[in-house]
Amino acid sequence: MTATLLIELLTEELPPKALEKLAASFADTITDELKKLQFVAGNVQSHVFASPRRLAVQIPAVAAIQPEQHSVRRGPAVASGMKDGQPTPALAGFARSCGVEVSQLTTVHDGKQDVYAHESTKAGESLSAVLSGIVATALKKLPAPKLMRWGDLDVQFVRPVHGLMMLHGEQVVAGEVLGLQSGNVTRGHRFLSAGDVTIPSADAYPRTLAEEGKVIASFLARRELVRQRLSHAAAKLNATIAAPDALFDEVTGLVEWPVVLEAGFEAEFLNVPQECLILTMQQNQKYFPLLDSNGKLMNRFLLVSNLETDDPRFIIGGNERVLRARLSDAKFFYEQDQKHRLDSRLPRLEHVVYHNKIGNQLERVTRLSSIAAAIAGKLGADSSLAGRAAYLAKADLVSDMVGEFPELQGIMGRYYARLDGEDEVVADAIEGHYHPRFAGDSLPQGAIATAVALADKLETIVGIWGIGLIPTGDKDPFALRRAALGVLRMVLEQPLDLKVLLTETAAAFPAGLLSANVVDDVYDFCLERLRNLLRMEQADTQSQSVVQQLDLQEKAKISQQIQADLASGKITEAEADVRFRAALSGVQPAVDSRVIDAVLALAPTQLNEVGAILAAVAQFKALPEAATLAAANKRVKNILKKTEGDIAAVNPALFAEDAERALFAAVEALAPAVDAKFAAHDFAGALTQLASLRAPVDAFFDGVMVMADDLAVRGNRIALLARLAALFNRVADISLLAE
Repeated sequence: MTATLLIELLTEELPPKALEKLAASFADTITDELKKLQFVAGNVQSHVFASPRRLAVQIPAVAAIQPEQHSVRRGPAVASGMKDGQPTPALAGFARSCGVEVSQLTTVHDGKQDVYAHESTKAGESLSAVLSGIVATALKKLPAPKLMRWGDLDVQFVRPVHGLMMLHGEQVVAGEVLGLQSGNVTRGHRFLSAGDVTIPSADAYPRTLAEEGKVIASFLARRELVRQRLSHAAAKLNATIAAPDALFDEVTGLVEWPVVLEAGFEAEFLNVPQECLILTMQQNQKYFPLLDSNGKLMNRFLLVSNLETDDPRFIIGGNERVLRARLSDAKFFYEQDQKHRLDSRLPRLEHVVYHNKIGNQLERVTRLSSIAAAIAGKLGADSSLAGRAAYLAKADLVSDMVGEFPELQGIMGRYYARLDGEDEVVADAIEGHYHPRFAGDSLPQGAIATAVALADKLETIVGIWGIGLIPTGDKDPFALRRAALGVLRMVLEQPLDLKVLLTETAAAFPAGLLSANVVDDVYDFCLERLRNLLRMEQADTQSQSVVQQLDLQEKAKISQQIQADLASGKITEAEADVRFRAALSGVQPAVDSRVIDAVLALAPTQLNEVGAILAAVAQFKALPEAATLAAANKRVKNILKKTEGDIAAVNPALFAEDAERALFAAVEALAPAVDAKFAAHDFAGALTQLASLRAPVDAFFDGVMVMADDLAVRGNRIALLARLAALFNRVADISLLAE
């Protein structure tokens, strides 16, 4: 007999931010264990339930009794099991351990030889015999770092547990978990339920709990209901909701019967920067701020209550009073901060440690100022403005507002810089220099902001790496990978030499402080990040190409899912960045991984040219001549790799074969045109010109023995091949395109 199985653990209020993850782990482990023991089919899909006071899973078609279990235990080899017609001690001992006579053993082939074996079949276990153990295993595997005890019990869990329900169809599965006996009774909403709720069957669980207990058990259904009701309430006010997905998830984890209410606050608070008000509403109170059609904060907001009442005025009034106190604090911090200019705060940065080996934040902003000024000069921007912006970039760290809300760093610096009368680009750069803050985030706008952002991230990578704190495995406490990805995104769009930037950044530190190889090491680190980024773009293109056809609303949903995957650790920053750009900007044509390797093999430092070079090499690879020329270049590369000492210039007088003369003439005739195309950044044109060398290259390798006995002739031919390789490898290492 099969029936639906329901397991529910009734608890005190669970951590809302972790609720969905806890429920998924609970359900997955129980389902997997039932599959291993063959109580359910391998393709069964469970239904997960999670509310603030319960974790539950519903699994269809679960057998009451496990199928018969057939086992084969292998023993000694047949060839060595008997001696002089008698069982060896090893064989006799094996039979005793199986509880049978030697004559009752069978033989099986283990893939190498015949061996003695004992085959047995035992009746399957009942569900009631194993279910408590399965639930206990699921609880041990929950991703809960902190456990607690309650009462005088020795058991531990995330929160105190008050009930256990294990129902198979309409039958209670007897068992004990965490000191609780299973039953078919649970509790509904703390205030809206009439009392205990009896669940008649496993299939009736969500319906009965909603009708009698005023609890929407499904986390997903409850979150969708919250979204719908919030969207409807906002639409009535011609407003949009300002809230990240994480807030919807957290609020869903706080309520069992969501009721959306509208409330407001005094308009005078709108004089405070809206980012401060939005953050305190979201972070402290879990409210949903509202924006008007111009993106400005309204003095109305939405809240999700866990109580349903005919007269919600007291609920609304209480929440408004609490928020008013929070907003008053924000207003006070803002007013206090305005009493001091940003530049007057700089001396206090001397007491803020950046890293004990590198110095304090005041020393750091001095470095940032010089680095940013140099970068701005390369971008044709005002170096003095860039230096000023970098010098003030960290001043808001010691402001009252940022002390209360660290998430506002940069944002408050921009507001205070404007109030101080700083240049507008300086104010914008103070905020913009933190961008991109995460995968998919916007880049800093304008040359000044870009210069300061690059200085900030380069100084972090070079400084931290230079004192030996290198990322290893999944450990990257200073987020150097994220900083490198931000640098790459910026230099891919700017005419800057990455190696020069790294060198100048390292020079800004005191002599002898950083490791001697820090520039080369960090460059290699960045190049490897770029390689991974380009390869992931290639790998994701086919699966994501449909994104180009999606409308904006669908793209927004995809972006939200990507951010959720990133927050949960399912994907890396680099993977998220690829998927964000695909979703928001359309997918770029796929690039073969060999093309990527060929381009990066030359260790480019002007990364803004990489896109054009990749396209050019991909175009060249599609030519009919490409395969032959790539193979020839691979052969040339292997020959040159084995050559010892310096390679002299080509001497035409030493040519002995027409084929080598023809190749030399073709190379010399083509070189000026290729050089001109390369100088003009026409990489596709340069490679197309090189395709014409196929015939003389083929003729050379068909008719010329490179490793001639005459050392002078041999050296001259190697010199010719080196000249050929140098011409081809101006754009990429063509040899890496070979199959």
